[in-house]
Amino acid sequence: MVVHEHRRRGGAVAAAAVVSGVMAGLLSGCGTEGPGPAPDGAEAVRGAADVLARSGSARARTAMEMATGGTRVTIRGEGGVDFRNRMGQLLVMLPADAAGKSEHRPITELLTPGALYMKNRGAGVPADKWVRVDTTALSDGNLVTGGATDPVAAAELLRGARDVTYVGETELAGTKVRHYRGTTDIGRAARSASPHARGALEAAAKGFSTDLVPFDAYLDEEGRLRKVRHRFSYVNNGVIDVSSTTLLYGFGTPVTVQLPASRDIFAGKIAE
Repeated sequence: MVVHEHRRRGGAVAAAAVVSGVMAGLLSGCGTEGPGPAPDGAEAVRGAADVLARSGSARARTAMEMATGGTRVTIRGEGGVDFRNRMGQLLVMLPADAAGKSEHRPITELLTPGALYMKNRGAGVPADKWVRVDTTALSDGNLVTGGATDPVAAAELLRGARDVTYVGETELAGTKVRHYRGTTDIGRAARSASPHARGALEAAAKGFSTDLVPFDAYLDEEGRLRKVRHRFSYVNNGVIDVSSTTLLYGFGTPVTVQLPASRDIFAGKIAE
C-alpha cells in the first residue's frame, strides 16, 4: 500500500492512495429523434457544473479503469451527490483478485469540499474508524486517488474545456442527450472553478503527466451532465492510464451526508 505523507505546520497528514494500493495488490445506442438544435458545445460543457448546482442532487455511478503493464482493473462506485452543497456519498467496490475472489470490503466514501472520508479503508485502519484525507494536499486532487472521481470535481474539471466538437445525439437510459468530445485543461479549470473546488484542482494541475485531459460529455435537453468520461495519465511508479466515467441519473433524489465525529476519525499511521 503506498502512503503519501504531507507535513503542514508541524503536523503530519497521512493520505493513502487507494488506486496505488489496489494496483500494487492486484498486479502481484442512438436515439431516433434528437432533442433539437445543439447549443454552442464549449459553452454548454463549461457550464455543466453550474447547471448541476441548480439541479440540486442526483444519483451517481462511477467506474474507474486503470491500465499499466498490460493489466487492466476496474473499480466501481454507486451513491448520491448533493451538488448544491458540494457533498456526496459513494460505496466503492474494489475488484476481485485474479482467482475471482473478493479480497476487499467495499469502501464507503464521503465527498466534501477539500476532504475525502473513507471507511473500511484497510491498511491497518480499524473497521469502525474513518480516514480523513485533505484533497488539496493530494498530488491528483482526488481525481483518481479514491478509486472514483468525485462527481462534483468531474463537472468542475469541464470548466477548462477546449477544442470541443459536437459528436451527435444518442440516448442514455431512455433520455436523449447530446454527445460532446474535447480536451480539458486542468490548470485552466482550476482558475475558473468554484471556490470549493479550486484547491483540489490546483493540486491536480501539478500531479498528472499532462494538464490536458481528453473527455466525452453527454448533456440532456436541460444542459444537465448525464455522463462524462475523462482519460487521465497518472504517474506513480510508472505511468498509469486511467479512464474515469461518471453517470448521473435520478435528479432530485434526496442525498444526506453525515460526517463522522472527530472521535471516529483514525489518528494513527496507515500501514504501508
